[in-house]
Amino acid sequence: MKFKKILTYLAFVGPALLFFLVIQIIPFVMGIYYSFTSWNGISSTTEWVGFANYARIFTNDDRFFDSFLFTTKFMFAAVVISNIIGFSFALLLNSALKTRNMLRTAFFIPNVIGGLLLGFIWQFIFVRGFAAIGDLTNLAFFQQPWLGDAKTAFWGIVIVFAWQISGYMMVIYIAALQGVDSSLLEAAKIDGASPVTILTKIIIPLILPAFTICFFLTISMAFKIFDLNLSLTGGGPFNSTQSVAINIYQEAFTNNNYGLGSAKSILFFLVVAIVTTVQVMITKKREVEA
Repeated sequence: MKFKKILTYLAFVGPALLFFLVIQIIPFVMGIYYSFTSWNGISSTTEWVGFANYARIFTNDDRFFDSFLFTTKFMFAAVVISNIIGFSFALLLNSALKTRNMLRTAFFIPNVIGGLLLGFIWQFIFVRGFAAIGDLTNLAFFQQPWLGDAKTAFWGIVIVFAWQISGYMMVIYIAALQGVDSSLLEAAKIDGASPVTILTKIIIPLILPAFTICFFLTISMAFKIFDLNLSLTGGGPFNSTQSVAINIYQEAFTNNNYGLGSAKSILFFLVVAIVTTVQVMITKKREVEA
């Protein structure tokens, strides 16, 4: 009987576990190994260098920390803006609107479009579309060099990221809002509670698990941004918008320093894991208190 149970478990869990092992665990372990070597990604031999790659990152790689600073600032801006927009859309489309299903679909569609394609589309909008509107209206907002200046390029990437991901966050928030007991809201209205009070004292505390999920997803996605960054600015101008993912990619596959690139990716993984774990612990604690 135990053998039959084991076979049953393997039949259901085995294929997924096998693919997870081959696609995730084995490459991760190999990445840890290569981070201690000077392999160039091409040759059949590797040279063990120990912690030399990690020492080089902390002592002689300012560009990596510049990209880390950019990615951190981008993460904070993108997480706040994406969740505000997604939650606002959810509140709006959870009401009794006749066109709410159509609007939900319209707001979710950008999340389906691939990051590279989306980046090239918005690159055309920023470079050609905004310039044309600026010539017609003489509005300073559209006449700025959106992808040619460090400050405006930063906010350009934030805008596109928020436009892409807000619809996905909206779906999660809508699912949470539909689980709120309507009798609680009706009782609060009868007692004379204002809409702001109902939102802050009843709705938000009840859907805090949705905030935990959305914050986790947006933080991890913003930290790992690659395709949008690559297609919009390519890390420019003058590497001012280079994300950590692009820095690692260029180190490993452009400079052929696969060992150093692997060391950077391991450090990046540790930072993202720590940040997301702390975020989940904090928001989970707030769920219990609420």
